[in-house]
Amino acid sequence: MRRTLWLVLIGLLAFLGFIIARLPASWIAPGANSPVSCADVDGTVWSGTCTGLTAYRQTYGDLSWEVHPLRLLAGKLSASVVLVRGTGSARGLVDAGLGRNVTARNVLADLPLDPTLLPQLPGDLHGSVHADLPLLVLHGEQLQALQGRIEVHDLVQGAGAAARPLGSYSLEFPPGANGPPVGHLRDLGGPLAVEGSLRLTPEPGVSVEGLVAARPTAPPDLQQEIQFLGSPDAQGRRLFSFAATF
Repeated sequence: MRRTLWLVLIGLLAFLGFIIARLPASWIAPGANSPVSCADVDGTVWSGTCTGLTAYRQTYGDLSWEVHPLRLLAGKLSASVVLVRGTGSARGLVDAGLGRNVTARNVLADLPLDPTLLPQLPGDLHGSVHADLPLLVLHGEQLQALQGRIEVHDLVQGAGAAARPLGSYSLEFPPGANGPPVGHLRDLGGPLAVEGSLRLTPEPGVSVEGLVAARPTAPPDLQQEIQFLGSPDAQGRRLFSFAATF
């Protein structure tokens, strides 16, 4: 009798495990009135895809995920995620815990620079973005920790004959820093020599300051714009600063 009960219990657990493993991803898809939605959902809650991910009326691309069930024992929802947007993609390991905390690790991204995702940028600005971020920590909308490197390549303003090349730049956030993340900003070649810093602020927003100088190869109109920043120092560099909120 006891053996029969154990066999029935094991059978029920196996059946429940099978049902849970096959739960369709559509069951957890946001509703029609949610600020986050998918044009189509496929797969299961453990391994699935969200085609046409839209959040707060902004389209981000196609998202796929692979949940790591053992992390649930530690009270965290952990998944490997991949976002594909046009010709670009981003991937990483995301942990979501209690208290609106989200931690992303080993984030690799190669995406075209899209001003529609950052309205603070001029609409005629083009380029490509490469990011290699071992650690990113969010609390709500506030970015609390950031480590790694972000590069913007072949930055161009305008199009056609009026296109103006602005060069390439890197932003590096060192590990182990305390307080709001601060990145070291520098150019990677181009018409402008730039050295400065970018600080992430709690609003959320950014504060940027540094020194810039036009190289001899810079177009005359760009050299003239730099002069409006004020008097140069002994090395011909001029101070610049600006701030923005998201």
